[in-house]
Amino acid sequence: MTIAQAVTLGVAGNELSTKITGTSEASAARTAVATGTGAALGAAAAGTLVVAGVAAAAPVTVPLAVAAGAVSFIASLFD
Repeated sequence: MTIAQAVTLGVAGNELSTKITGTSEASAARTAVATGTGAALGAAAAGTLVVAGVAAAAPVTVPLAVAAGAVSFIASLFD
């Protein structure tokens, strides 16, 4: 995981949250969507495989997912 990857995925998660919620206004709902989307993008980029709710995670998955989610969370507060 690199910081650049986390920032890129976090910003992408924030942008997706504006499309999903239909607004760029800061709100608790959009922040929740941004955080979840950023974390999901981070997990996908790290190669997490989810089958029937069971995740097979590589060691880098959790830090990248958490970092991307955190960046999305922060970015959503300042849009």
